[in-house]
Amino acid sequence: MADRTTRTARRADSDGAGYWKANVRTIIGCLIIWGIVSFGFGILLRPLLQGITIGGTDLGFWFAQQGSILVFIVLIFFYAWRMNKLDSQYGVDEE
Repeated sequence: MADRTTRTARRADSDGAGYWKANVRTIIGCLIIWGIVSFGFGILLRPLLQGITIGGTDLGFWFAQQGSILVFIVLIFFYAWRMNKLDSQYGVDEE
């Protein structure tokens, strides 16, 4: 009986580690995308994007002012969707 309990506890620890690893990987991916869009396109790549216009202004300025905010909102919804999927995959979803 104790052996079965030990195996169940190990499996729960393993599932918890996998869940946490998937969660951290999702967070890091979202932060990388957000950093590239806000810092990369809005600041570092702005001189390269000056020739492209969108809405009457250059694309680099658009990313700095509006694009990074819109991408952040999309990332929020993506993160919520992905975490719901991970929750159900690892059996920690809300009923």
